[in-house]
Amino acid sequence: MQHWPVLPVLLPLFTGALLIFMARAELNTQRWVSVISALLGVPVSVVLLWQAQADTISVYNMGNWPAPFGIVLVIDRLSALLLTMTAVLGLLALLFGMRGDDRFGRNYHALFHFLLLGVQGAFMTGDLFNLFVFFEVLLIASYALLMHGAGPERTRASFHYVILNVAGSAIFLIGIGTLYGMLGTLNLADLALRVSEVGPEDAPIIRAAGLIMLMAFGLKAAMLPMYFWLPAAYSAASPSVAALFAIMTKVGLYAILRVHGLLFGDHAGALAGSMQIWLWILSIGTLTLAIIGLVAARTLKRAVSYLVVISVGTVLTTLAINDPNVLSGALYYLIHSTFVVAGLYLLAELIGAQRGTTRDYLTPAQPLAQPNTLGIMYFIGATAIIGLPPLSGFMSKVLIFRGTVTHPLAPLLWTLLLLAGLIALITLVRAGSTLFWRTNRQPPTPRKADPVKFGVTLVTLLFSPALAIWAEPVIQFTESVALQLNAPWQYIDAVLGSGLNLAVDAPALPPPLLGGQP
Repeated sequence: MQHWPVLPVLLPLFTGALLIFMARAELNTQRWVSVISALLGVPVSVVLLWQAQADTISVYNMGNWPAPFGIVLVIDRLSALLLTMTAVLGLLALLFGMRGDDRFGRNYHALFHFLLLGVQGAFMTGDLFNLFVFFEVLLIASYALLMHGAGPERTRASFHYVILNVAGSAIFLIGIGTLYGMLGTLNLADLALRVSEVGPEDAPIIRAAGLIMLMAFGLKAAMLPMYFWLPAAYSAASPSVAALFAIMTKVGLYAILRVHGLLFGDHAGALAGSMQIWLWILSIGTLTLAIIGLVAARTLKRAVSYLVVISVGTVLTTLAINDPNVLSGALYYLIHSTFVVAGLYLLAELIGAQRGTTRDYLTPAQPLAQPNTLGIMYFIGATAIIGLPPLSGFMSKVLIFRGTVTHPLAPLLWTLLLLAGLIALITLVRAGSTLFWRTNRQPPTPRKADPVKFGVTLVTLLFSPALAIWAEPVIQFTESVALQLNAPWQYIDAVLGSGLNLAVDAPALPPPLLGGQP
């Protein structure tokens, strides 16, 4: 059992390498290898989630080199949760992509698993340099997948995407180099100890390095002012790739939460809370401009892409508040929004395939072949992402509102979140009326949705009602994640293995919460 933490890295790595050598093999053979690997990834992540919920932080020292000198993989409740989300969403997107998306070029399946490698590695790594490495793996694989199938729209979107993200990587390297030059380490746990001991004379340089890294992470997360690449890139990608991309912004959010939470949290001495004011400004700006972009969207995929940016802004506001109660609601919202927007990307493809050359443009077109079933699925997805009762979107916003009642900026936050919901309601109602009711005189296409695509899309969208039905155990687990994040000394002790304790008087974490009452 001690080698389980390395499997989410090794499994997609070896699968991707094997599929490169099989690039000229029959497509069905590649599909079998790819889907078997994706299927194996789900129980692996579930096992790690089960271990993490027992308040066990798993630390894997590569080559048996102890931290902070060697490469270390760390799995706590947060990383285990995100690993499970990635594995499940990756499997669903792959099943959808096997019904046609993988026919438009070679190496689709190899690139798919390399993207999983980059995402899952970023969630697990315990040092900044390997976070940069996994960012680059993610960037290269996502760029190639975005280009998969070619076309002028994808070429233009991918050019902007890769230029901005390469610039972000360069910015990240500057931040890493500054921290290493000042503190002599890149291990996150070791950095947390050294930052807490920084004196007033060095604090401005460390704060500047933190802001530089915040810019790099913000670009990955699609935060103002660097979110402009996302709507064009995500709406141009093939549907299975766009669905998987729904987890990519979470890598940037995770990096902000993990790195800045450890380095600039309440235990960071003179640098405690250095990033909070910037997070507030940027999150409010991200929400505001995403709302404007949503109003201007002219295709269903573009509207869903701006909903992704709205979800990023929502989570960022909760990180700025830096309260465990608010963070628990934000994590619930993060799970909900990831699967709902992924399902909406897949649904946009099913709808567009039945509208002829009009595709998902919000203009009148021929009637759909399956207006009732697709309409019900659209209603589920729209209701969930808008935040209407009784689905998970409503519950997540209630949790966030409840946690921010006493915050001085609560009126501003509530106004923006309610305004975002109202604009989403108007936009999606308008889009739905155009897609399902405003039709021309052409006969409907006789071709119905592929059964596998239909089933995968339905399962993805049904995560929202499932989260609402089983809300209690999920919320209990997100609360335990938030409490563990609020106890950074446990992460540091687990990684360094030195018995150090940054907060002797800190309260102990509660017993495991997943699946029942403590």
